Amino acid sequence: MFISNALNSSIRQRIAKGVAGATLATTALTAMSAIAVAQADFPQRDIRMIVPWSAGGGADAISRKISSLAEESLPTSIYVENIGGAVTATGLMQLGQARPDGHTIGVLTYDSVVTLPRGNMVPGYSLDNLEPFARVTQEADAIVVSEQSGYSSYEELIAAAEADPGTVRIGVAPEGSGPYLAVRRLEAATGVSFNVISYPGSSTAEAEALLSGEIDAAISSLGDFSGILSSGDALGVVELSGSQNAAYPDVPPISEFGIDLETGSFIVLAAPANTPEDVIETLETTYHEAYQSEEFQEWVTSIGVAPGWLGSEEVNEWIESYQQKTFDAMDELNL
Repeated sequence: MFISNALNSSIRQRIAKGVAGATLATTALTAMSAIAVAQADFPQRDIRMIVPWSAGGGADAISRKISSLAEESLPTSIYVENIGGAVTATGLMQLGQARPDGHTIGVLTYDSVVTLPRGNMVPGYSLDNLEPFARVTQEADAIVVSEQSGYSSYEELIAAAEADPGTVRIGVAPEGSGPYLAVRRLEAATGVSFNVISYPGSSTAEAEALLSGEIDAAISSLGDFSGILSSGDALGVVELSGSQNAAYPDVPPISEFGIDLETGSFIVLAAPANTPEDVIETLETTYHEAYQSEEFQEWVTSIGVAPGWLGSEEVNEWIESYQQKTFDAMDELNL
């Protein structure tokens, strides 16, 4: 009897273990299936697009336009949230800390890729926390003068700066930014000296300063100043590029004046690091379709911005190369 009870007990234990093992296996399979379904069904809710600049600038406008077209291919919406501050770090640190499921994405600009990494300006900020999946634009910087400045050409602006050093007021983003580096490189190339005034935030502040007569000129992309250019309150006098911008045939590239100086900005789209590959693929494909649409191509060129697509396999290599070239230029100027 004792032996029989012991035997029965042993059998019951084995059965219980078997059931528990089967239950665990079933639970694991169910969880794995749920993850697979979740990824296959991406997106499951609206996608949050973080633009790390205030509303109204070029990066904001381009991000909103391409996202509005991208969401047409999705069952959910893409909504833009402007989170400025700390030269894009505030918004992008939120992006890096978001759940890596593709439902939060964001925008990288020059400052995100160059200014912040160069100076280690914000503790905790790192591109390692982000996964770039596309570049959608690459636009040259340009010099724009206000209508009330009295200048109507690049030659007149340089002649005035040469004749009276430090008096021509030119607005740029803060030290470390692309436009700031551009004006210092221009001074080195031409031998002139400007009164450089920096404006934090987007190019909206520089546009307002041009309108008020606070500055004579400013450096940013022609797209950033499209509003005051179309109204006639400002005039583009040169683009810091080696080729002519077809959208602005009256604005010559600086190469026409014998100067080798190409600087500019770009829009890169990114997700948090460790976002699943299939989700990245869906995001890349969706935005690529929006990028290729006739509406986006016509719109982006109409505001003077050059479309320039790079996919997830190319954009990281491009960022690394761009960083190195820019850091080398900064080293030459001791910036």
